[in-house]
Amino acid sequence: MTLKLGLPKGSLQDATIQLFARAGFNINVNSRSYYPTIDDEEVKCLLIRAQEMARYVADGVIDAGLTGLDWVAEHAAASGRAGGVTPVADLIYAKQSFGRVKWVLAVPENSPFQRPEDLQDKTIATELVRVTEAYFTRHGVPVNVEFSWGATEVKPPVLADAIVEVTETGSSLRANRLRIIDTVLESNTQLIANPQALIDDWKRVKIENIALLLGAAIEAQGRVGLMMNVARENLSTILSLLPALQRPTVSSLSDEGWVAVNTIIEERTVRELIPRLKAANASGIVEYPLNKIVR
Repeated sequence: MTLKLGLPKGSLQDATIQLFARAGFNINVNSRSYYPTIDDEEVKCLLIRAQEMARYVADGVIDAGLTGLDWVAEHAAASGRAGGVTPVADLIYAKQSFGRVKWVLAVPENSPFQRPEDLQDKTIATELVRVTEAYFTRHGVPVNVEFSWGATEVKPPVLADAIVEVTETGSSLRANRLRIIDTVLESNTQLIANPQALIDDWKRVKIENIALLLGAAIEAQGRVGLMMNVARENLSTILSLLPALQRPTVSSLSDEGWVAVNTIIEERTVRELIPRLKAANASGIVEYPLNKIVR
């Protein structure tokens, strides 16, 4: 059997392929083809725009795919139902970082608008049309929501009064002299599946295994392993210095007076921690990279 898996083409493409690599899957993309190769004979990959992924998963064209929660919500709002897809895993990564993104309501810095209610009967430009319409409906504010084909940040104040745009850091909005007045939606990447595909035992297990490995790769991001030898008389001092994912592993050595300590820590803490461990008489300190952490 073969699992048809959709990969997001566009801004998430490189980050997704890098994530799969850390999870143990090597994906090669040919710029002339929408069918990347993957070193798993049981998986067939297709490159699909993130905006369209939920529709193709819901229609059964593909069994599963990766896209943002924002586009799942947009598809659900457009179809008038739950969207016909089943979320399998939240994968907290984005184009520039391992975090969530926000769709924000923004206006020019010198605009008099301070609240969503101030935009009554005004024009809002966005790619996320249905979600934006639902947002203003919840606020009881009638507005004109127009689809934006891109370069949305440059449209206010001439082509629109405000925009709803996605941001990770807010730098692009600030560069275009825009001010955020509210958050419309927080989003992160999701692995979604067609409900019928999940009924098939083979496809369900395959999808769940991919989700497990991708999640483990994200969990390992920014962390490293650290192991060292410690005299038993110094063990309590060493353990007090070590932050850990759960608890450090302590193993006996052939010399009964010594133990091996193994732990997982945030990589950013290593440069300060190793000198402190050395000063506390730890020896044979080894830092090693991590590809996956399975809790």
